[in-house]
Amino acid sequence: MIVLEDILRDRGSRYAAAAGRVRSKSDIDTFLTTLRGRRKFGKATHHSWAALLADGGPLKHDDGEAGAGAVILKMLEREAVPDCIVVVTRWYGGVNLGGDRFAHIVTCTRAALAALRDQR
Repeated sequence: MIVLEDILRDRGSRYAAAAGRVRSKSDIDTFLTTLRGRRKFGKATHHSWAALLADGGPLKHDDGEAGAGAVILKMLEREAVPDCIVVVTRWYGGVNLGGDRFAHIVTCTRAALAALRDQR
């Protein structure tokens, strides 16, 4: 599991990203449980994620950030990264960010994918 903490901050909200290899829905559940088990991440407002499974197709979850999972999934599909999950975590800072939150999700996903490529 690669965890990139405190990638960016905007108007009180903080963003982080995590990425790793998964091969099944069970692996995804384990990955998310492990991430949420970290004290800091357990207190986060949102854990939006997407995964591409070679044998199971695409999966995504917005976790309250409408459209976030689709943004992450589109980037995974564009990069053609099979058996991979990317989670973008947000600690809500009290101010609605509007469309800027999508730019932040893209930034975090890019950082996670770059770290995953560097790990290979």
